[in-house]
Amino acid sequence: MQATETTYMINRQLLQPESIVVVGGSNNIHKPGGAVVRNLLDGKYDGKLHIINPKEDEVQGIKATHTIEALPDTELAILVVAARFCPDYVEQLAREKNTKAFIIISAGFSEETAEGAKMEQKIIDICERYEAALIGPNCIGLLNRHHHSVFTKPIPKLNPQGVDFISGSGATAVFILESAVSKGLAFNSVWSIGNGKQIGIEDVLQYMDEHFDAERDPKVKLLYIENINDPDKLLFHASSLIRKGCRIAAIKAGSSESGSRAASSHTGAIASSDSAVEALFRKAGIVRCFSREELATVGCVFSIGAPQSSSFAIVTHAGGPGVMLTDALSKGGLNVPKIEGKDAEELKSQLYPGASVSNPIDILATGTPEHLALAIDYCDKRFDNVDAIFVIFGTPGLVTLYAAYDVLDKKIQECRKPIFPILPSMHTAEAEVEEFLNKGHVNFSDEVTLATALTQIMKTPAPAPPEIELFGVDVPRIRTIIDGIKEDGYVSPDIVRQLFDCAKIPMVSEKVSDNKDELIRFAENVGYPVVAKVVGPIHKSDVGGVALNIRNKQHLALEYDRMMQIDGAQAVMVQKMIKGTELFIGAKYEPRFGHVVLCGLGGIFVEVLKDVQSGLAPLSYGEAYSMIRSLRGYKILKGTRGQRGINQQRYAEIIVRLSTLLRFATEIKEIDINPLLADEDDVVAVDARILIERR
Repeated sequence: MQATETTYMINRQLLQPESIVVVGGSNNIHKPGGAVVRNLLDGKYDGKLHIINPKEDEVQGIKATHTIEALPDTELAILVVAARFCPDYVEQLAREKNTKAFIIISAGFSEETAEGAKMEQKIIDICERYEAALIGPNCIGLLNRHHHSVFTKPIPKLNPQGVDFISGSGATAVFILESAVSKGLAFNSVWSIGNGKQIGIEDVLQYMDEHFDAERDPKVKLLYIENINDPDKLLFHASSLIRKGCRIAAIKAGSSESGSRAASSHTGAIASSDSAVEALFRKAGIVRCFSREELATVGCVFSIGAPQSSSFAIVTHAGGPGVMLTDALSKGGLNVPKIEGKDAEELKSQLYPGASVSNPIDILATGTPEHLALAIDYCDKRFDNVDAIFVIFGTPGLVTLYAAYDVLDKKIQECRKPIFPILPSMHTAEAEVEEFLNKGHVNFSDEVTLATALTQIMKTPAPAPPEIELFGVDVPRIRTIIDGIKEDGYVSPDIVRQLFDCAKIPMVSEKVSDNKDELIRFAENVGYPVVAKVVGPIHKSDVGGVALNIRNKQHLALEYDRMMQIDGAQAVMVQKMIKGTELFIGAKYEPRFGHVVLCGLGGIFVEVLKDVQSGLAPLSYGEAYSMIRSLRGYKILKGTRGQRGINQQRYAEIIVRLSTLLRFATEIKEIDINPLLADEDDVVAVDARILIERR
């Protein structure tokens, strides 16, 4: 994958303008034009601020001009006027006032009508002609440490190492900010891209990637995405930023929309546009979130520093929240190890009678700030089997918490292990929590939300390497076979076997024929029992086209005669019957994304429970292992209750090899391998279908 060329769209005039004009600025702070001016003034914008208002001579203490002609050259224009006036304002400002950046708050463009879309395109054409940056239209604006060009609140705490937040929805951005501000999360910039036809989410990531300074720039990026316009650009720049030391989390809205119509294969029925998003995020290393609270919580975790491993200590003075946090962490596969031994007994002896130190460490409701400090010190310095510390500390309303939160502030700065503060008394101890946040900390008010966020973070793999795994895959022969197929549709079993042979994907021994005697000779050669399957109908099992455990030639002859009477039957396939755990691999071509590869347990697990994981071809071995280990039924693959596990390495190899085959055969629109049979030694494909479409 190649990086897209550098774009001029995001420029200095947009990010650090020396002069700003608000077109439509007013004295009414309850309307967008007035609110933008208020936020610029409250944010101490130190450049030259101009207002254009045809009816007012002064706006919020600033002398206003009535026309563009009376305006000096201005670098950034914020438009808060009716949509129909915007194209002329943009043209005149760009041509006559050398304006190189525009933020258009106004709505009424492509998001509403065809006429609005024409006006929007006209504005884009003007901006491109004059090489000007455009944010919007239909957005809340742009907020950074240089200018607060938004009409909304809240305005979060801003600092150079805060979060960069990019949103495809203005209103949603405000709600996410509300959640983040209440947790104490600081920001470096907030981008509301609106309709985003010139500068979209991918373009902002590209700019941040191409201009990244590891010493100076923030390393946490949060995204709210409604449409992925350029998956390749998003993948390239997100994974590049993560490799440079950044962490990225995102919500992709619209995940319930089905990306598949009535489909003829398991893969087509399961795969959806959401599978493509899941696969893209996995390949890029983006932590996927599903709610505003979760995204803000992940941002807070990133601001502290995600733990390097998954063993946690819980220090609390309230038993219930400690138990709920333990349950939530365990459900996510994270570890709350038992704490015992000499050091544990020593800690317990210094706490009040009745305290527990086994983990959670419960210092009791009567525990003092000194007890809190003691428990944290033991977790940090003495208990080597934990890597991070959760502190749950609220109040029943009988005491103030300033001293306890002073201890927590001090320990966060001193301890080598990260500390995650869970301060639930947001109302009863509002003043104490506020003072704690004002010292630069974050707060996780709900322990289960924190555990869910950590689970998502810990299970998100690192970005996949860009190299394609070609070892053992015969690409020239794959192309020869594909190019030799003259008609669209499902290919013959012989073509399936040839393609799998090119990718070194093992298949069970089989014979396809419309000659009964040939099939009987094959069965006697490989040995009974065998399986017989009709060739022709797509859904063999639905028409009685599968017979298992055939143990002699008389039984095989009867099944052959029966199956050849099935409507659409062309031949019969006979396979050696083997046993093992049923697995599934499939892939579906998604426009713009490429092939989405699915894996899971076969049989009921894929058909009913939809226990599948997705990845974007071509896949690395790391991605394949991540997909396998993320399955809900993974314990079955590992082996449980005396049953041996499967050969996970062979399963991963087949997933990777299939993804490489697909990378060089985009004519394959669906592939469905169900089942593969696996044991501790090998994984073998038993049944497969491949759909070719050249359109």
